[in-house]
Amino acid sequence: MEGTVKIFENVFGIHESALKLRELRLNVLTENIANADTPGYKARDVDFKSVMRSTQAGIKQMATTHGSHINASTSGKDGLVYRNPINPSADGNTVELSVQQSEFGKESARYTATMQFIENRIGGVRRALRGE
Repeated sequence: MEGTVKIFENVFGIHESALKLRELRLNVLTENIANADTPGYKARDVDFKSVMRSTQAGIKQMATTHGSHINASTSGKDGLVYRNPINPSADGNTVELSVQQSEFGKESARYTATMQFIENRIGGVRRALRGE
C-alpha cells in the first residue's frame, strides 16, 4: 500500500498541497469579507509562499493530537497571518473590502487552475492504466 501512496505523491507532486492551501486561503478571505462590518475584527491571510516553501523543503509541522494544542508553525496555525491594512477603520476593523474581494477573485482563479492541472494528471493516469 505504501508504494501506491508514493506513486500518487509522484503524480500530484506539490499540487495536492497547493490545492489544500488555496482552499484554506479562500476560506480565510471569505471570513474576512463576511466580517467587513464587525468592529475590531482583524483581517487574516495565509502566507502561501512561506507554507509552500516549507512543504517543498520537506519541513514537517509538529503533529498535534488535539485541536487545542499549540501548532509549531512560526507564522501561525496553517500559515495564518494578520493583514496590515493600508487604511484601517476607526472601529479597529482591518478588513479592506475591495482588497479582500480582489484577492478572493485572484485566488479563486488559481484554485481552478490547480484543480484543472490535477484533473488532467488523473486523466493521464487513467489513460495509462487503460493502455491508451
